[in-house]
Amino acid sequence: MPGEKGFHETKVDYRKMGIDELVEILNADITNGLSAADYRKRVREYGYNEVPGKKANPYISFLKKFWGPTAWMLEAVVVLSLVLRNYPDVYIVVALLLLNAILGFFQEQRASGAVDTLKQKLRVNARALRDGTWQIIPARDLVPGDIVRIRAGDFVPADVKLLEGQIEVDQSALTGESLTVIKEKSGMLFSGSVVKSGEANTLVVLTGNKTYFGKTIELVSFARPRLHTEEVISQIVTWLLVIVGISLAVAFVVSALAGINLLHVVPLALVLLASSIPVALPAMFTISMAIGSMDLVKRGVLVTRLSASEDAATMDTLCTDKTGTITMNKLSVAGIIPMNGHGENDVLKYGALASREANHDPIDLAFISAAAGRNVSTEGFIQKSFTPFDPKTRRTETVVEEKGEKTFRVVKGAVRIVADLAGADANALSVQTCEYASKGYRTLAVATGDDEKSLKIVGLVALYDQPRPDAKKLLGELRDLGISVKMLTGDALPIAQETARQVGLSDAITTSAEFEKTLETDPDKASRIAEKSDGFAEIYPDDKYSIVKSLQRQGHIVGMTGDGVNDASSLKQAEVGIAVSSATDVAKGAASAVLTGEGLGNIVDLVHAGRMMHQRILTWIFNKVVKTFQIVVFVVVAFLLTGQFIVSVFDVVLLLFVIDFVTLSISTDNVRGSLKPDTWDISGLVTSSLVLGVLVVLESLAILFTGLGPLGLAKDYDSLNTFSFAILFYFGMLTVFIVRERGHFWNSFPSMSLFAITLLDMIAVTFLVTIGIPGLKPIPIIDTLTVIGMSVVFCFGVNDFVKYFMFKPGKRKTVNPGT
Repeated sequence: MPGEKGFHETKVDYRKMGIDELVEILNADITNGLSAADYRKRVREYGYNEVPGKKANPYISFLKKFWGPTAWMLEAVVVLSLVLRNYPDVYIVVALLLLNAILGFFQEQRASGAVDTLKQKLRVNARALRDGTWQIIPARDLVPGDIVRIRAGDFVPADVKLLEGQIEVDQSALTGESLTVIKEKSGMLFSGSVVKSGEANTLVVLTGNKTYFGKTIELVSFARPRLHTEEVISQIVTWLLVIVGISLAVAFVVSALAGINLLHVVPLALVLLASSIPVALPAMFTISMAIGSMDLVKRGVLVTRLSASEDAATMDTLCTDKTGTITMNKLSVAGIIPMNGHGENDVLKYGALASREANHDPIDLAFISAAAGRNVSTEGFIQKSFTPFDPKTRRTETVVEEKGEKTFRVVKGAVRIVADLAGADANALSVQTCEYASKGYRTLAVATGDDEKSLKIVGLVALYDQPRPDAKKLLGELRDLGISVKMLTGDALPIAQETARQVGLSDAITTSAEFEKTLETDPDKASRIAEKSDGFAEIYPDDKYSIVKSLQRQGHIVGMTGDGVNDASSLKQAEVGIAVSSATDVAKGAASAVLTGEGLGNIVDLVHAGRMMHQRILTWIFNKVVKTFQIVVFVVVAFLLTGQFIVSVFDVVLLLFVIDFVTLSISTDNVRGSLKPDTWDISGLVTSSLVLGVLVVLESLAILFTGLGPLGLAKDYDSLNTFSFAILFYFGMLTVFIVRERGHFWNSFPSMSLFAITLLDMIAVTFLVTIGIPGLKPIPIIDTLTVIGMSVVFCFGVNDFVKYFMFKPGKRKTVNPGT
């Protein structure tokens, strides 16, 4: 391939070169494309069509782990320990601070790895001509000399030259131009721009970092995991500090009244502050998101940001396209009404001539298939130009040459649009299609003429897109999950109403014209109309944005499905943007989740997965609040009653390891998601936790006094310290099995990983408190068994029933502690 390398390396202004010159320099074959051998040679020569992405500095990422609510609390404990000269505690907490940073860093890397894995499954593809056939290949595999077809909704995958036709592109992301740009034959399209309308074959000129703007070819946007982590952690930390603050205030007041030296109470603040730190909560969020997202891949849902499943847990309204989601998106001809002296076969012939099979458009395929089925031949006719369907014009146009003799124009599209172009009476045509409309058929008009002014109606064709067999069932499941479904379609009102009835929706369908008119005069009324409607008919893609905004105005968390370039704004506006399997690159880039299967099944899976993830995090938080309340109040009350600190900072830090980090296995637990959309009602969660926390404190005190009395630990402070540590540990672990299930604990079995890790942890701690370690004096096995036995009785025999009555139907519904 002489000359290619020189072309790629020199500063030639390829934008000014003509097509023929570039074809010769690149040794391209416009008719057959590259061969497999050519591709292999060129990929060795030029490399892959990609630009290495910038990676965050790992050292900076690690240092950021020392900034935030959790890190601040640990650092406060270090400072307080230094003031009190408790140097062993300083070393312990600094070690915990470092461990927390290391664990957080590696969990973040793990989550980023999960995103990278998903990115591999959602790469931008391109339609390339290879070995004489059009193939779908990853854009990464394009090389100079490739012939690529682009169409509306595509990202331009490399710097390409237009071989034919006219294309409208959006280059704003590259050049800052606010207006779209028209490109004609021999025009240059730059990698990263977006095709707004039109379609054409192009010649790949430059790839990878050799492109004019040097943009990466990985054009689908992926957000790193964010969720509501900071907001939720901030609220949790605030509540835990309130608990600590109130408890300390009580301790100081009582100590002052009892004549106790207040300086002796200061170390108590150190213990309580250390106990309230939710060290493992960020890791719980990250692990749950990563596991949930990878599980969704198996179910046919690719997430472009890991928070998508959590967003789906809170969604209460879903706006979904009719075509391809509720219906099969496989049109077939259901009826033909010929006009103006034409026959049915004429209507199919002209309709097929105004179609292009390569585009895989359902309407085009329906005409082509019906013509072939009736042996209607289109041989001898050549498409000189073709304008594909555009939602704004609602029609397809083509200029056809017949056997080298004459050319004529064919238009097919919405009845009213084509009637206006042909000067026909649209109302009269609509009357003839009433029977079709009542059956849910979509009727198109076909017209032909020598030019636009001479167009005449050839006939009307009714197309039918039947509902998916599972649509009615899945819509029922979504309703049972508390999600209101709104069907969106560009079809006429009668068709929309008939389809709605067939799938179990009401016929409360609003037309776009009615909604937009109300929106202009009374936005609040329009929002109420959107809320009460089961769907919208005759809408344009731009109307979807207004519908989403109106629903959000009423306080709804909205999900939106979309597939076209014009859906990008509504997909971004919705809290849950869902690109369907056939979506354009632009729609995928705007969405937070991409479906790989058709229909509503994947959306139901997304909701279930999101709610299960939400429940797992709630379970961990619920257990953390109960445990913190238990430690804080138990330690304060015990201090006021005995005058001793029954646990140390070392004990509290050890509890963080043996409970908080071990219970991260909740992220794998078997759960049943909520039957209603979830919310982060942290205040309600804390209130419920405190009810159970009060009971746990009373039970902990009962076990403590058993140790002080019958077991004779009153005179052995070190043994009492270990005994108290055991009380807090076993309650902390057993409470997990209470709060993970909103019914009785026996209604569901935990995951094997949660059960096994918890069991091993309890065996290990039993061994530790029996043989002892530095800072934890050994106690007799009978003392340990006493704590275990009483904890089991209290947790499963008392607390489970109290929890059951707290969360039984008809009681509190705002907070679900577990499944």
